[in-house]
Amino acid sequence: MAKDDLAQVDGKVIDALAGGLYKVQLDSNNFVISAKLCGKMRRFNIRVVVGDRVSVGVSPYDPTHGLIMFRHK
Repeated sequence: MAKDDLAQVDGKVIDALAGGLYKVQLDSNNFVISAKLCGKMRRFNIRVVVGDRVSVGVSPYDPTHGLIMFRHK
């Protein structure tokens, strides 16, 4: 699935897990999903810590997993 097909939602990182996974609480419905960093964020060493506001791309087929696409300042 292409990144253009993902639904963009905003949320807040509430936990950093092992293996590069993060728990993100969505703003729209307070639902908690697991997300990992997208390739560009890994390539340019963008750090994400607990408490950061992020934009997450969520697949319509599996809404419990996502990709962290952008870290808001």
